[in-house]
Amino acid sequence: MKKRARKLIYAFVGIASALCITTFLGNLYLLNYALKPDNRGKDIEGSYTYMYKKYPFLKQWVDSLNQVKALKDTFIVAPDGIKLHAYYVAAKEPTRKTAILVHGYTDNAIRMFMIGHMYNHFLHYNILIPDLRYAGLSEGDYIQMGWNDRKDIMQWMEVAHHIYGDSTQMVIHGISMGGATTMMVSGEKLPPYVKAFVEDCGYTSVWDQFKKELKEDFHLPAFPLLYAASALCQYKYGWNFKEASSLKQVEKCRLPMYFIHGGKDTYVPTYMGIQAFHTKPQPKSLWLEPDADHATSYLTDPKAYTTKVSNFLKEYNP
Repeated sequence: MKKRARKLIYAFVGIASALCITTFLGNLYLLNYALKPDNRGKDIEGSYTYMYKKYPFLKQWVDSLNQVKALKDTFIVAPDGIKLHAYYVAAKEPTRKTAILVHGYTDNAIRMFMIGHMYNHFLHYNILIPDLRYAGLSEGDYIQMGWNDRKDIMQWMEVAHHIYGDSTQMVIHGISMGGATTMMVSGEKLPPYVKAFVEDCGYTSVWDQFKKELKEDFHLPAFPLLYAASALCQYKYGWNFKEASSLKQVEKCRLPMYFIHGGKDTYVPTYMGIQAFHTKPQPKSLWLEPDADHATSYLTDPKAYTTKVSNFLKEYNP
């Protein structure tokens, strides 16, 4: 009887151990799948090729900037020792207006050049476009989903302010994960030269976005994998999916914010943009581009996009 009991105990311990190991490996896979994906943002040449094909006007703009050495880049070192990179272009005429432009998931600064062109060429802003960590020429071992990126963007604010002068009036504009980053920045204590935000199709929180993708891509509920993966992220990287909330940050924001979202967006569903808009206190405005899917509102109607962003910023940053 004792031998049988002992065998049962050993079997139970073995099964429990196997389940723990399997769960850990599953959570590690999920975390790496989300934060260390195949990263097109590291493909610089491929990014130029893609952007020139999708936005043909960009090649002439970039070539013209390079001819007069107006497209510049710079590196800084974050407090944790990670080297970060950004491109910057001054407006043709001296101006106080400066835009920091934040790219999306597995993208890089080059893949925000269409918005850089809009601000620099049409709206006559100085621009600075960072490569977020694990993208472009920036260092970093994983994608931060906007949460820790918000701290890097605040450091880039100081850099842009130093480059463009003490009278800088600054807007932060992000798309997709960059939109979430923008919202996450907006809840921080910011310097007085930051005047407004433009948020395009950002998610409500990392938790909400991963929960949606876990259900759609793997047909799995949030419990237990997402809870455990979030805890593992806390252990490995010092933050968790629930605290990385765009909603909690915009709730604290008192500066103007323009919300943009595609009416056909299913990747970051349109309702997330609407929820973020309703969460943020005034002043604010919302544009739902009816024919756009994820991160394509500018591509779908660049003229309307430019006009609407310009009119919003003129109202709050004349």
